[in-house]
Amino acid sequence: MHIAVIGTGVVGVCSAAWLQRDGHQVTFIDPLEAGEACSFGNAGSLSPSACLPVGMPGMWKRVPRWLLDPLGPLTVRWQHAPLVLPWLLRMLRHSSREEVTRIAGALRSLLAPIFECYEPLLARAGAQALVQRSGCLYVYSSRAVAAQWQWGMDLRRSLGVRLLDVERDELESLEPELKGRFRFGILAPENGATLDPSALVKALHAQCLADGAQSLRRRASGFEFQGRRVSAVQIEGGEALPVDGVVVAAGAWSRPLAAALGARVPLETQRGYHVTVRSANLQLRHTVMAVEHNLMVNPMAMGLRLAGTVEFAGLRAAPDYARADALLAQGRTLFPRLDTSEVTRWMGHRPCLPDSLPVIGAARGADNAWLAFGHGHMGMCMGASTGREIAHLAAGRPAQVDLAPFRPDRF
Repeated sequence: MHIAVIGTGVVGVCSAAWLQRDGHQVTFIDPLEAGEACSFGNAGSLSPSACLPVGMPGMWKRVPRWLLDPLGPLTVRWQHAPLVLPWLLRMLRHSSREEVTRIAGALRSLLAPIFECYEPLLARAGAQALVQRSGCLYVYSSRAVAAQWQWGMDLRRSLGVRLLDVERDELESLEPELKGRFRFGILAPENGATLDPSALVKALHAQCLADGAQSLRRRASGFEFQGRRVSAVQIEGGEALPVDGVVVAAGAWSRPLAAALGARVPLETQRGYHVTVRSANLQLRHTVMAVEHNLMVNPMAMGLRLAGTVEFAGLRAAPDYARADALLAQGRTLFPRLDTSEVTRWMGHRPCLPDSLPVIGAARGADNAWLAFGHGHMGMCMGASTGREIAHLAAGRPAQVDLAPFRPDRF
């Protein structure tokens, strides 16, 4: 088939690469270059352990305090509040222990085969060097503090995640730069990271083009139908691209396209920020998650990336880089000798659903359209496994993952 893939982030590019393995012809449609938006600015984590949803038990008690702090881990701009507050309440309804257990099981099914699903794509593109499996350290100021997150860690373990307790001396041996600031850690040895998420996506996209894919740097605006099949993708400016099928993987911009295919989903943008410190004076050996600070620190090719926080302000509001500066201030606290003389700041739109599960499945309104978006904070982690499942759907093969929890009509 000739399949249009709308979106050149990690999910769209991986979907295209897997579709090409089945012999399909692919045309990308995206006004942005491949590997931009969240595929450029994410924390780079490739974490089989990251199966907990955003909404956790007891979170509702902390939300009011967070909202009162303009630079805290969660903020809502007042102009956007009427739109997002019902979404937040919906998220909190998914934060019971029963719901979190269900959601974590579903997420784990997509996360467990991260490297298995990336491996053939990276090998084809000659990009294996962009991925390393050095593990992730969750670090805490004390074992007593870590106990506050014990239930979630136990849930991870129950789902097959390998987690090792690390006492202070071993922690400081594993990561000398943390000496004196953290006294307890949990090592996820099976986790990994990419040295450059944008370069990884660009490499996979370039290989898709080398394998015959076409690319339109335009915006998709809708679809033409013949009966229950999409016959063409409408392009802004009045053109139409004839197709045999379509995959919507446009991240935070997927909602209107999904609606045109009969799927009405409560997609929201959680705006994330990062700071990349272009310094070589710290040599971290692992991805580090400072749990109490809600801060992920990842050593990358371009420097040390510090990422975190959630802001609700819609797709059009200007960035508030004070939030990025707050991440930098946390980084200075954690690493007092960090050279911050040269930094870059970024803001991007994470596409999120209130249950923290992406949408993966066939569109209700067309027999040859598939949806793959809403991966939230974990697009890099789940991009390749999502792409594999989209290829199965397009081919009419049984999925390797139970896709029922991700079905587009669950809302």
